[in-house]
Amino acid sequence: MGAAGSSALARRGLPAPPGPRWLGVAALGLAAGALGAVAWRRARSRRRRRLQQVGTVSELWIYPIKSCKGVSVDAAECTALGLRNGHLRDRFWLVIKEDGHMVTGRQEPRLVLVSTTYEDDCLILRAPGMDQLVLPTKLHSSNKLHDCRVFGLDIQGRDCGDEAAQWFTNFLKTDAFRLVQFEKNMKARASNEIFPSLDKNYQVAYPDCSPIMILSEASLADLNTRVEKKVKINNFRPNIVVTGCSAFEEISASERH
Repeated sequence: MGAAGSSALARRGLPAPPGPRWLGVAALGLAAGALGAVAWRRARSRRRRRLQQVGTVSELWIYPIKSCKGVSVDAAECTALGLRNGHLRDRFWLVIKEDGHMVTGRQEPRLVLVSTTYEDDCLILRAPGMDQLVLPTKLHSSNKLHDCRVFGLDIQGRDCGDEAAQWFTNFLKTDAFRLVQFEKNMKARASNEIFPSLDKNYQVAYPDCSPIMILSEASLADLNTRVEKKVKINNFRPNIVVTGCSAFEEISASERH
């Protein structure tokens, strides 16, 4: 996703790095990931295939609600629709306006103040000045289905109820909002309809364009040599943080996979 990543940097006023353009977003060819796990890629040789180490997983993050804070996990399953830990799924929940259009931190920056914890198959939401909200991860099938718009593409979501809607409406204070949840039997969005330059056509729920984002600590350090105001890992909200590799090696490793 080189061209798309470079454009995203430009919109933020950040210089693009040399060589491969920005941090690749790729679904790993792994069944599961865990902290301390070694990342490998297949290296072809004339006689046999062999694995080469390209880094070590240092952090795993699941962001249940798009644009809200993430949940740090010790292990996660890498599915076609993103990371999963039990019923905790990555970007399977979305704040929308009553007309179905998505709401993210781009429109409502205060969303990034909403923290999430995961207990007993429930999301526990907390925000400044608000009582906590306990949100079950399993919804009743009788809950209303919404037709939503995410980056111009249609996708459905099941309503999470009036209490959740009122909680976000009271916190954001700018409009009436609903919270919806994606279900795996719903039709996902095709990533190449969002960024035609992507080599692979991922199926995604509410992420921007691909199910898993990988970022290395070395890439972040390299970027911080190019900007005046230093940025942190959580500015980019990656699912998998890798250490022990050179800057932007996560791009070339995913391209060779």
